[in-house]
Amino acid sequence: MNHRNSPLESLKTGNWFKSICGASFNHLPAVRNLSLAYTIAGVDCIDVSADPAVIAAAKEGMQAAGDRPLPWLMASLNDGEDPHFRKAQFDPDRCPVDCPRPCEAVCPAIAINASGVIDSRCYGCGRCLPICPYGYITTRSYVTAPEVVVPMLLSQGIDAIEIHTQVGRLADFQRLWRVIQPGLNRLKLISISCPDDADLIPYLRSLYDLMSPLPIPLIWQTDGRPMSGDIGKGSTIAAIKLAAKVLNANLPGYVQLAGGTNDRTVPKLGEMGLLAASGSPAFVAGVAYGSYARKLLLPTLDRLENAVSNTDFPSPSAMRLENYPDLLQQATQQARTLVSQLKHQCSSKN
Repeated sequence: MNHRNSPLESLKTGNWFKSICGASFNHLPAVRNLSLAYTIAGVDCIDVSADPAVIAAAKEGMQAAGDRPLPWLMASLNDGEDPHFRKAQFDPDRCPVDCPRPCEAVCPAIAINASGVIDSRCYGCGRCLPICPYGYITTRSYVTAPEVVVPMLLSQGIDAIEIHTQVGRLADFQRLWRVIQPGLNRLKLISISCPDDADLIPYLRSLYDLMSPLPIPLIWQTDGRPMSGDIGKGSTIAAIKLAAKVLNANLPGYVQLAGGTNDRTVPKLGEMGLLAASGSPAFVAGVAYGSYARKLLLPTLDRLENAVSNTDFPSPSAMRLENYPDLLQQATQQARTLVSQLKHQCSSKN
């Protein structure tokens, strides 16, 4: 069953669910179909890269969900080098013919093959870097030019902006914030994503002082173990510990988990009394799912791609998931299994 809360109400009641397509993930058919399935499943927000084509693909997928409430669309920006904003690269001609290709086996995005890295699929997790026997794999990072990107995002009609930052980058954050601030009246939400550090809480307080007063809601996204939710159950522990740390600091705004989230996250939050359903006045407002949410639907999306590749004359709309009702139903059900964990917490409380 789809939830009926608005995204803002979901934040207030502690069952906000965000689906992360990835700040560097720009495989347009996958972005479109992930957005479609998770919109039907009832998410509150879909987070995509700050790329006009990706934003358009996500919007198309959301609108294909039919007559139902749409999630907010968020775009991610960075104020400096960040692992979320990079791509792996290597020259396949350098690879020895007898290499067992561990990079290909370890890639969660199926972005590596005999021809190298499929750029649109890579989302920068970095797992291929240490595993290459010859050290041939490198990355290229990018930092957005805010004076160009921010006006473009606002013109695209997005609902929210997420800023990826790190402790020690206050001046960089300030430069980006100066460009974003005049457009706040066109947004519904600001999210700040930051990994852990000994000086994290003072840094976040400095950011809040810089941004105040804020006319729209603020999320602190605690990036526990970036892009690792698909690795295993243990990866969610770092995300929860970091969320608890920020929650205990009593910063103004909502606290939302990310980085290592998976199907064990909500049960573990419940065990620790960090969900709204526990009755605690301080609770985690929501959870964002990235690599795990994508991996959950990947087999179905691969079946779609295989079906299209076996078509003699594929049309431009061939990669639309809704054209394959059985696959759409399967993908939607898979998405709902994850979304319902958090949404049912609100139902059980009420």
